[in-house]
Amino acid sequence: MRTLVLGRMPARVTEVLATLRADGFDAEGVSTDEEARKLLETEEFGVLIIGGGVEPDSRAALKEFAAKHRVRRVIDGALTAPFDAYVRKEFEPLIREAASEG
Repeated sequence: MRTLVLGRMPARVTEVLATLRADGFDAEGVSTDEEARKLLETEEFGVLIIGGGVEPDSRAALKEFAAKHRVRRVIDGALTAPFDAYVRKEFEPLIREAASEG
């Protein structure tokens, strides 16, 4: 199941992607709502992770958009250091759970 990571800080998106990919997850990352919408329109993503820096209006609109494009789970994230440990503890179990529901 593909995962899309949206975060306003490209360096943090890169760190999240590095951990997810190292652990065998198929993940892509973007920093703008427009990029996220374009990828979600492909209906290839089952999970959307929205970073803590994404504004409330954007967050709400993207959750609604994702629901219309076959996303099974939206995860609200707010990274804390160490980032790799946070990703493994908070994100990966939810991605696995969403994948097993399908």
